[in-house]
Amino acid sequence: MDERQALLAFAALAQETRLRLLRHLVTAGPEGVAAGTLASEAGVSASNVSFHLKELEQAGLVASRREGRSIIYKAAYPALSGLIAFLMKDCCQGRPEVCTPAVTALTSGCGTQAGACA
Repeated sequence: MDERQALLAFAALAQETRLRLLRHLVTAGPEGVAAGTLASEAGVSASNVSFHLKELEQAGLVASRREGRSIIYKAAYPALSGLIAFLMKDCCQGRPEVCTPAVTALTSGCGTQAGACA
């Protein structure tokens, strides 16, 4: 991930509803969630959720697919991993104790959600 891509991702996440939607998608796993279900879970209208998901998709943080009459959205785990790697790339500077808490937090949650750390 380059700086421009990271800026697009952070801009998309700098809005409460979009951050909430992405967090729902991350916990949903690789199967994803139908837009209507996601709207209900996040407590927003269907038109509102569509607008915000479009912004997240343009930033590369979510992907969508059509299943019958539904659009299924899922978190783009490689892009999210790239964003985390972008932030952590220059971490430590020869001092692993600086990054240890972040790495521990990331790895301790792996396996608790299906595909959440894939």
